[in-house]
Amino acid sequence: MAKKLDPTIMQDWEIAAEAEKSMKPIQQLAEEFGVLTEELLPYGHYLGKLDYRKILSRLVDRPNGKYVDVTAITPTPLGEGKTTTTMGLVEGLGLLGKKVSGAIRQPSGGPTFNIKGSAAGGGLSLCVPMTEFSLGLTGDIDTITNAHNLAMVAMTARMQHEFNYGDDVLERKKLKRLNIDPYNPAIGWAIDFSAQALREIIIGIGDKMDGFMMKSGFQITVSSELMAILAVARDLKDLRSRIARMQIAWDRKGNPVTAADLEVDGAMTAIMVKAMDPTLMQTIEGQPVLVHAGPFANIAIGQSSIIADRIGLKLSEYHVTESGFGADIGFEKFWNLKCRYSGFVPDAAVIVATIRALKMHGGGPRVTPGKPLDEAYTSENVALVEKGCENLIAHIENVKKSGITPVVCINHFYMDSEKEIAAVRKAAEEAGARVALSRHWELGGEGAKDLAGAVVEACEEKSDFRFLYETSMPQKQRIELIAREIYGAEAVSYTPEADAKLRRIQDDTNLASMGTCMVKTQLSLSHDPELKGRPKGWTLPVTDVLVYQGAELIVPVAGGIKLLPGTASDPAFRRIDVDTETGKVTGLF
Repeated sequence: MAKKLDPTIMQDWEIAAEAEKSMKPIQQLAEEFGVLTEELLPYGHYLGKLDYRKILSRLVDRPNGKYVDVTAITPTPLGEGKTTTTMGLVEGLGLLGKKVSGAIRQPSGGPTFNIKGSAAGGGLSLCVPMTEFSLGLTGDIDTITNAHNLAMVAMTARMQHEFNYGDDVLERKKLKRLNIDPYNPAIGWAIDFSAQALREIIIGIGDKMDGFMMKSGFQITVSSELMAILAVARDLKDLRSRIARMQIAWDRKGNPVTAADLEVDGAMTAIMVKAMDPTLMQTIEGQPVLVHAGPFANIAIGQSSIIADRIGLKLSEYHVTESGFGADIGFEKFWNLKCRYSGFVPDAAVIVATIRALKMHGGGPRVTPGKPLDEAYTSENVALVEKGCENLIAHIENVKKSGITPVVCINHFYMDSEKEIAAVRKAAEEAGARVALSRHWELGGEGAKDLAGAVVEACEEKSDFRFLYETSMPQKQRIELIAREIYGAEAVSYTPEADAKLRRIQDDTNLASMGTCMVKTQLSLSHDPELKGRPKGWTLPVTDVLVYQGAELIVPVAGGIKLLPGTASDPAFRRIDVDTETGKVTGLF
């Protein structure tokens, strides 16, 4: 297959279209993975959902395989190939004769139709079928959108009826007066696009039959608490319990109003039942890939699901899971949140680095999507790379603080020089990491054999896994610990609103022990996307604190980051089209 497919002259959608001609039928893929016929729920010829309850019940006593997380350095806006590396590593382990599986996150329509494109990998390290993967897959994100918005329907309808009806009418309709505060909603609406015009809106304009007029807004679906709940829920019972506790609003006395208070939790769960089963796909070399939960570790938990990992660990010798963005964000949440909830201890972590990103962190010119790279990135400049390795070393140190063995993957680009690669290798090894140069984008599994070998070696090392903090630590201390130890901040500041919320949280024993899920930019170790490398002497500004009661997360927001990204002037949707003769989608990347 690799001889026919050349990523240097073919776009990803063209590679995927050619590779899909020789995909394994879903029944064959599932059988080779170890899934029984009655545990597979086919979605056409090449996709299927897996009945997690049946699989995990059958394999409850089977030992788990090796557990590997893929993270990265601080990326450029183009991304440094974390999903591509995940697919390449799965392919490489397969070529080494290992029974292997991967777990990645379903791409959001926001980046798919905007700047970054899909998240299926790239080159000869792709997850297929790519079109279905990129355009809704088996509907999990749609179910989250609908369940989230149903909660908002329940809240706004209750507000309207309470405003229009007296207590006698409410009692006759068996409605409890909740006295929802219209000036202090806990959530807004959800949409799976980048739509800056919907961040701040007014709803309910009209007469009293048109709803309660109030300020509202949208967030991108993958940042919804429901996505975090899907990522961490262990089973349907756990999902149902978490949705019931999800906070939708505040009442006028400052008490939370939950989905259970609105009596919408059962219906929300009913919408999401089918999303509990992970989707089974494959690499272009035929290894199984589980797709479950969503991206955006900068504004969400950003992890592939615990359920997907439970299945992969039972059915594979090596299971490779993916965390969003760099080791300061995605890996930190994998380490201190996902592993705490799942009880799993990882065996190794891969840190994806590119010469391109290291040059940017070393002081190179701005990297802008849609514009050609500056000459600094296409010609040799060892000095920029060496300076930029400060960022890589920070991420290596973050992984080592967890007690997990780090493996640095130098994701090879054609313009990388031998001297630049040597500089990265030297810096990473001196920082205590294994290093592997990988050409998986160009050569698929064959190009990832060295990386796969390094991961196998790392997994044989005894780990000393430990959390950064205990749940008994106050939330404010955790924020300051993460800021200092993981981001490299000198101090943390709080707006009066954020400080008041943290005090209230700490006084509530049910909230104080919840996990800490930071929200900040992915483009810097700091809160400021313009600060590259390894910034020194800066203060992390915490501007707000969100409460995700169902997901059991306290969510401090740093800087001016938005929960709904915007669409750029040259979005990807301009190049996506359909061949009207064949129905094939073109232009995805």
